[in-house]
Parts: sequence; C-alpha cells; structure tokens
Amino acid sequence: AGFTDPWEQRKLGEVASGFEYGLNAAASDFDGEKKYLRITDIDDQTREFRTDDLSSPDINNPIDDRYLLKEGDILFARTGASVGKTYLYKASDGKTYYAGFLIRAHVSDEADAGFIFQSTLTERYKQFVLLTSQRSGQPGINAQEYSDLLLPLPSLMEQRRIGAFFDRLDSLITLHQRKYDKLCVLKKSMLDKMFPKGGSLYPEIRFAGFTDPWEQRKLGEELGFLRNNTLSRAELSDSEGTVFDIHYGDVLIKYGSVLDAEKADVPKIANDAVANRQTCDCLQDGDVIIADTAEDSAVGKCTELCNSAGKKVFSGLHTMPLRPMRKYASGYLGHYLNSPAFHDQLLPLMQGIKVISVSRSAMEDMTMSVPSVAEQASIGAFFDRLDSLITLHQRKYCGVASWMLG
Repeated sequence: AGFTDPWEQRKLGEVASGFEYGLNAAASDFDGEKKYLRITDIDDQTREFRTDDLSSPDINNPIDDRYLLKEGDILFARTGASVGKTYLYKASDGKTYYAGFLIRAHVSDEADAGFIFQSTLTERYKQFVLLTSQRSGQPGINAQEYSDLLLPLPSLMEQRRIGAFFDRLDSLITLHQRKYDKLCVLKKSMLDKMFPKGGSLYPEIRFAGFTDPWEQRKLGEELGFLRNNTLSRAELSDSEGTVFDIHYGDVLIKYGSVLDAEKADVPKIANDAVANRQTCDCLQDGDVIIADTAEDSAVGKCTELCNSAGKKVFSGLHTMPLRPMRKYASGYLGHYLNSPAFHDQLLPLMQGIKVISVSRSAMEDMTMSVPSVAEQASIGAFFDRLDSLITLHQRKYCGVASWMLG
C-alpha cells in the first residue's frame, strides 16, 4: 500500500558496477579464515552459501582484495549447466573470495541489492538466461550481457519493501527446510536404533517400561503372501474406475512406511471391468506391500496400508502383498520392515545386475524381531508422530516455495 508510481525499465549495468570475473585458483582445505565460493557452493534451492564443505583459495601469496566479497555484491554463474545461477552476499557469510566461473556485480546505492537478487529468481530472468546463454558450445553469459539485462524497477523505497518481504519468506523456507532435514536425520537414526540388529533380542533404544526380550520369528510364519496383479502403468492412468492399485514404483518413491488410503494418491485401475477380471486378493488395513523389484538396493521397501475401509485396493505389478497371521499394532510392520535391521537381511538375497529383485521363497526364511503388542503400539505411534512432523514441515516449505515461484 502507498506505492502507485509506474516502474522503470533499467539495465542492470545502470544500477550496478564492476561485472568482474572471479579468482582463477584451485580450491584447498579450508584454512579457518578465507572462504572460497564456487558455483557448486551455491545451493540450487535456497541460493545460500553451502558451508558443509568449506574450502580456501589455493594461493600462498596474499590474495588481491578485489576478489573479496562485500555487502551489495551479487554473483552470477557465467558458464555451463549452472549458467544464470545467482547468489547475494551476506555479511554473515564471513570473509569470502569468489571463483573464476562467477561474475561479480556490485549494486549501487540507487537500487536495493535484495530486490535485484530476487529479480534473478523470476520467470522473466529464466527466459533471459535461456535466450542469452545459447552458444555453439556449452551455454554461457558474459559480463557485458549481464550488464545489459533489463529489469523493471520501482522506486528505491518500494524495492526495499519488496526485497525485505521476500527475504522474510526465504528465511521461513530455510527454517522449515532445516527442520525437515533434521527430522529426516532423526527418523533415520531411530529406525537404526529402535529395532534389534545382528541377532540381538534387545534394541539399542526403547521406551521406558519395556524390558522383555524380543522374539525371533520366521517371516513365513508371521506373514501370509497374498496374490497381486500385473497390470501396467498405462492401465492405471484412467481415474474413472473405483478399484485402487498400489504400484511398485509408488511404493519405492511416493509412499512412506505407512500408506493412508484416505490421504494418499493411489492410482485406480482403468475401469471396473478390467479390475474385476483380476484374480488378485483385496487388501485390508494392516497388510504390507513390498516392492520386489528396483534398479538399486531400494528393492524390499514396503508400505503398510491403513484407512482403506470402504475401498477396494489391490497390490499391483512387481509387488508382494503380505497379511499378518496374528495381531500386530498399527504402524509397527511398516516401519520395522523398512528398518536397517530388516533390510540388511535382504541384501544377500537380492539378485540381478541392472534390475534387482528378491523372491518370495527367499523372504519366507527371513527372521523377524517382534516385541509385545504394547511395545509395537508405542513404536508405531512414535514414528507416526515423527512422520506427521516431517510432512508438516515439508508442506510448509514446499507451500511457501511454490507460492513464491508462482
């Protein structure tokens, strides 16, 4: 509110100076003081300086200060697959030198560096990069071409307001992404520690009040194998049918350890006539669906079905559907069968080179670790809460990012 003046078309070179190429030096181990920023150090999503693998310029002599970044500097990638990628220097990034495949422009006082940087994240800028970078060899944009970039600019005050607004959004995105990443690390750690490994009867971590040893049981004695169908992906593309089909590719990529049939995007069989010709078994809550084929060691990933009441659900191509023969607490099997403790047993059973698979007969003799139903319920509820938190921060992160890109 309060801004009504028309925006001007200005060349970047009219509000920024320098357009200098970076330091032509190799990278060496970080010396604790001088940071070295290369194209690969700019995060593709957040455009922040990735500090997980810091380096320093490999130069013994004093480095020319003209390669030292300062506030108001924006870096532009000038060649290769990352051409057009940008980074706005922040004082919090510390003493940083920039490398030779980057071009530095310093935004003058008559423009706002944050606004200019946000302008490089727009669809308009992407089109500029696409058209300008075309070369007979690999794509590239030189300093003069960046200087000629046309930008629509409002007044300096409006630039600052817009730049600050998007900076706050970027902070929110980063916050939720970091929380999401930390929760994913926590889940991976808990999957590793909350189930016994190597023949042990006790997990490394367990809830208070549970002290009994876990039982060792044969998978073939605990889970009964059901019949799946072999319909192709093309036969699942029509949304007119009423019968759902869990495809192995979705188990590998889309679904977590528990598949909520009320919320998840489960493909439908093209039409009911095709579905009714199938001789496969209809699934129910508590059944687990294992992907028995993959292009890597992800084979064996599974999902446990829940909230399927009122739906007719089949298990599809390259899957093994299984049903517990006795009572298991909701969520336990889905998480246990995806744990390192169970998956490590699968590794020597896998067959193939390009396409890896595991057979039913091989899995029947596998050992399962089974605690009391009460402890199963505590484990299932814990991972359910953890998955809900992961989904929450993923949605917040993706929601804000999608809104910004839109």
